[in-house]
Amino acid sequence: MSVENGKKIFTRACAQCHTANEGGANKVGPNLFGVVGRQTGQAPGFDYTDANKNKGITWSASTLDIYLQNPKKYIPGTKMVFPGLRKEKDREDLIAYLSTLH
Repeated sequence: MSVENGKKIFTRACAQCHTANEGGANKVGPNLFGVVGRQTGQAPGFDYTDANKNKGITWSASTLDIYLQNPKKYIPGTKMVFPGLRKEKDREDLIAYLSTLH
C-alpha cells in the first residue's frame, strides 16, 4: 500500500467534492478528515441522505473497500455520483491515505 499514491488518487478522484484537512469545509460531499472510525452519515454539518444516515456501519478499511468499488450499490440512495474505483490497489492506496487523516 502506498499512502503517497493514495493522496494522488484522492487529489485526482475525490478532491473535487471532498476536503480532507482537519476542520475542513464540507463541499458537495462531507469533509473526510477522521472518516476511518466514523459512522456513516455523521460528519458534522453535512446534510446526508437518509440512506447514509441509516446505513449504520462504521467506516473501516473493509467497509470503505466495498463502498469505493460501487458507492450506489453499497448505499442505495446515496447522492454520491462517483462511480467507484475498479482497481483493488487504487482502493487500498486511497484507504491507506484516508487512514492517516486523524
